[in-house]
Amino acid sequence: MTQPGVDPRTLPQPQRRALLQFLAQFVTEHKKQRMQEVLPWRTRYVTLVLEDIYQPQNASATLRTAELLGVQEVYILENWNEYRLNPDVTLGANKWLDLHRYRAADSNNTERAMHDLRRRGYRLVATSPHRPGYSPETIPLDRPLAFFFGNELKGLSEYALEHADLYLRLPMFGFTESYNISVSVALTLYPVIRRLHRSWYPWRLSPEEREAILVTWYRRAIGKHWRTIEAAFWAQYTREQPQDPSSALDQTKSQ
Repeated sequence: MTQPGVDPRTLPQPQRRALLQFLAQFVTEHKKQRMQEVLPWRTRYVTLVLEDIYQPQNASATLRTAELLGVQEVYILENWNEYRLNPDVTLGANKWLDLHRYRAADSNNTERAMHDLRRRGYRLVATSPHRPGYSPETIPLDRPLAFFFGNELKGLSEYALEHADLYLRLPMFGFTESYNISVSVALTLYPVIRRLHRSWYPWRLSPEEREAILVTWYRRAIGKHWRTIEAAFWAQYTREQPQDPSSALDQTKSQ
């Protein structure tokens, strides 16, 4: 029997849809309607990568910005600093995102994340005020983009800068060296997302991806009892499935 908590992306479509229908009973109509309004604007075409952010307020504000702009996935790299959130700033934004945390000890988590993102087809973009590069209005959108942002004091690591595919530099006209990281994320993502919305690039999620995300959102909306509820679903689903004739024959022979 399938266990509660299985990744909905790995489920066959009939099982995923049956699970979705079952969980929907425990979610308010208002929340379901709001999810249906938000879901068409979700994207994985752009993703956010945060390297060694250590101030909870900045860490939280970046997630809030990403969620509001429809970015579904955020990669969090913890080589030196633990990534901590401030719930008063996130306002629950992290509940609707897929967070991928890289925090293995004695490992270059930046290298690992870059490898995984390249394997998924992303072009890696290092944001830095010290290198010439594209602006959010000019960066190419012909491939999915992963935007890397570094910590509050030193910016991105040398490894991230050396192994990036492209560079992005935000325009600055004052004396101060750089923007606050949460401001940088907003100034980067907003123009890029707006450009995608007006483009023909395949930034929207597939129907299968939307279903999988909806399962996850239903679980989080249900709260701490979702595993118990889902276990009841799988028990019921297993009972209702037609028995495999060969299995029944094997049981008869063993009696």
